[in-house]
Amino acid sequence: MTDQLKIITTEDGSHSLYHEGLKESYHSFHGAYKESLHVFLIYGLDSWLAHNPKKMPIRIVEVGFGTGLNAWLTLVWAEQNQIPVLYHTLEPYPISKEIYSQLNYIDQNDAIWHYHKYFQLLHDVEWNKGGPVSEYFNFKKDQVTLEEAQLYPSDVVFFDAFAPSKQPELWKKDLLQKIVDSMRPGAVFTTYSAMGQFKRDLKELGLRVENPPGPPGKKEMTRAWKDPI
Repeated sequence: MTDQLKIITTEDGSHSLYHEGLKESYHSFHGAYKESLHVFLIYGLDSWLAHNPKKMPIRIVEVGFGTGLNAWLTLVWAEQNQIPVLYHTLEPYPISKEIYSQLNYIDQNDAIWHYHKYFQLLHDVEWNKGGPVSEYFNFKKDQVTLEEAQLYPSDVVFFDAFAPSKQPELWKKDLLQKIVDSMRPGAVFTTYSAMGQFKRDLKELGLRVENPPGPPGKKEMTRAWKDPI
């Protein structure tokens, strides 16, 4: 699968990957860096913290490690805010060092450039093992599918799978049920997609669904809360 990847530059100047077999990019063409910040940090992590200012560590599950951008931005966030994060990510098809060593995310923001070494480190961490990567960031990445994965209890879910039209099996209700069951009371689920059936499924699974404004190029995204009983 990874031999069909090529590096592309999105509109904000940051790289993404284009999968020639799926005819799909890993991020929005309108800006990979901006999309990750908007969908997962601002409307995911920041929103959860605003509702739970004293609940730590924050437990994050990510579906789709991909280029590692979400994980790296979260590490930077954890270090800057001095908030401990336990981060568990799933990726059945890791990209090669030849590819991730060329990605330009560390060049997108001079204010966080000094965290550049951690981007490479996240990729170099051994698969299927976990441990601390920095003072506030504990990291585990599993080379498994969502179907195979054992999910830890989560406060925040980053759902960053390929689009429903490209990998519909990942957006089916039975797999969403698996994620919802692992979410702790008060947890938030966030993704770039605003597909109608997907949102209806989340509601039927008991989540409170919201439609915040999307990142550049998208009108809406999806955020869903598992309200305390």
